[in-house]
Amino acid sequence: MKKTKNVCCARNSYPDHGGETASVNRIIGQIQGVKKMIEERRYCMDILTQLKAARAAIKKVESNIFSAHLDSCVANSFADEKDKKTKLAEIKDYMARI
Repeated sequence: MKKTKNVCCARNSYPDHGGETASVNRIIGQIQGVKKMIEERRYCMDILTQLKAARAAIKKVESNIFSAHLDSCVANSFADEKDKKTKLAEIKDYMARI
């Protein structure tokens, strides 16, 4: 994963994503459940159903964090034209990868 230089926020002013912790913990539980299903040689479609649910949960967390990024880091960068261009390029790169 390419690490980008943060140009808009001091490290201590990043958005608080603590509200996502419960969702991430549920996702971890789902993945552990999938592992157990595989080890138990459960029915393929049941495993696939659980994987789809985990993927949807990950997408939701990703969406929430991306939205917070737009509302804080990106919005704050618009005060400086160079920062604005950097953030827009960062978003374009991210969108191209998803």
